[in-house]
Amino acid sequence: MTENQINPEADLDAALDALVQSTDSVADEAVEDALDIDSAEEANAAAAAIEDEETEADAAVAGDAEATEGEDGESEETDAAVDPLKAFKKDLRRRPGKWFVIHTYAGYERKVKSNLWNRREVMGTVDDIYEIQVPMEEVMEVKNGQRKMVTRVRIPGYVLVRMNLNEDTWSVVRHTPGVTGFVGNAHNPVPLRLNEAFEMLKSTVELDASATQKGSAAANAVAQGQVEIDFEIGETITIKSGSFEGLPGTISEINPASGKLTVLVSLFERETPVELGFDQVTKLA
Repeated sequence: MTENQINPEADLDAALDALVQSTDSVADEAVEDALDIDSAEEANAAAAAIEDEETEADAAVAGDAEATEGEDGESEETDAAVDPLKAFKKDLRRRPGKWFVIHTYAGYERKVKSNLWNRREVMGTVDDIYEIQVPMEEVMEVKNGQRKMVTRVRIPGYVLVRMNLNEDTWSVVRHTPGVTGFVGNAHNPVPLRLNEAFEMLKSTVELDASATQKGSAAANAVAQGQVEIDFEIGETITIKSGSFEGLPGTISEINPASGKLTVLVSLFERETPVELGFDQVTKLA
């Protein structure tokens, strides 16, 4: 056979080898494509799962934030409901106008309040003068051995007015009988800050609370030393009840917190200390 002669068997083998290689290559590419598809699907699935988890986490955080805000709001409302002073301060902040302090003649505070309230109507300033307050307080007073709660002006010579300051309101207030002027700059008074107004007016809330708890108010006044006692150390008194009724004695000690007096009583020519209640003694006529 010559070199140029065609060998059918060799050509067939070569063709088969080429076909096998081509088939293997196609199969490999198909496998690789399949693997790529699987990997992409898995990646997409993983990404979707992560995104779902992040969404759930964000929702949980948002829910916690809303719950916290709700708890804060509920807590604030609960505090205000439980503590009347907190509720009063919150209400004070929302009231229109500003609080100004005016000076009056001593003892004329309530009269000035009444006069000014009437003048605001006569002078047409009802829409600008909102409120007039004379801060009051309750104290325990002891006279002739009797204890009782009395209400008195907390800051003698001063009245608080909540208003919009302008020429008309300034004139109405300033020319009210009994008023000597505004506290501070007479012609351009400076209003009280919220905390200042609260401190001066909170006694009105305490008075309202004590109106339904007289016993507690008396106990608190005694505990805080807010007791006016009509006795003095060294004063001679008469014992009006108890084992030493009718005997004179000399006060050696006064204890407002317990409502007791230590009285020196002469027994068998010797001074003997005796503890008595305020209501067990009386002043000498």
